[in-house]
Amino acid sequence: MSRARIRLATAAAAAALAIGTLPASAYAAAAPGAGVSARHHQSHQQTEPIRQIPLQGAVNVRDLGGYRTWTGGTVRQGLVYRSDALSKLTDADVTTVSGLGLTKVVDFRIPMELQYDGADRLPPGLTPTSRPVSDLGLYGTLVGAIASGDPVTQEQMLGGGRAEAYMRDIYRTFVTSPENRAQFAATLREIADGSQGPILYHCTSGKDRTGWTSYVLLRALAVPEDTAERDYLESNTFRAAYDARLRAGLKQSGRMQNPDLLIPLQEVRQDYLDAATTQMEADYGSFYGYLTQGLGLDLRTLAKLQKKMVR
Repeated sequence: MSRARIRLATAAAAAALAIGTLPASAYAAAAPGAGVSARHHQSHQQTEPIRQIPLQGAVNVRDLGGYRTWTGGTVRQGLVYRSDALSKLTDADVTTVSGLGLTKVVDFRIPMELQYDGADRLPPGLTPTSRPVSDLGLYGTLVGAIASGDPVTQEQMLGGGRAEAYMRDIYRTFVTSPENRAQFAATLREIADGSQGPILYHCTSGKDRTGWTSYVLLRALAVPEDTAERDYLESNTFRAAYDARLRAGLKQSGRMQNPDLLIPLQEVRQDYLDAATTQMEADYGSFYGYLTQGLGLDLRTLAKLQKKMVR
């Protein structure tokens, strides 16, 4: 193997460890709770349980239904699913996903993520729709930082609050970028389409691009803001054990002396969500302004969304 290919392979492995995309065989060790009931992931304050879809090759797969709305309704189950990447699914996982009856899978990952992680592994007849949402170069930054193997370089790139600032910047682009807004809007329109069956959307870790889409959808359905925030923050619960094992693997392999530099990138935080909502209010005045002006969703589409998704 040439030196260039060795470097590429090293970078790919490093990125996989950092972002959370190990081979399927590693998931069983990394996520020992992947097959348990979602009740174990329920916070004490939350009255509605999180409906996890237990898989071996993905740890953050959930049915977005079941939440109550402030109008007295309940979000229907079995229509919208959120997840992390599906590229490492086992045969048993594919069978489980087949049972969801999906008619569409939307992939928010950028080409570089697809190159390193691989395409989704889906049931026969289901092809993912690529709808990339920018990560402002975060994936490439991680590849460079980890592959360097240099603690000083890694500290310079990710330490001193830089990782947190990077995440806040990414969240702001969910609001400011016309291209990103178009991808979110297209997904919400498809969900509102009465002729469209169950939909799943995802990114790599299922927490940021996917988390924002879910937050916007839930609030558009009149789910209380604090409930939508709790759903967003639950990614930390589902991913915690797996991400901790990834950091331990990086340290053991010698790639990072201080893998805790990755924690701000692995977690979701209220601070990140606040960066997006503050930007939303600055640009559009309100959440409703973001829906109608930013995403271009008219009243008819919002009404269709309610009719389809809330009972």
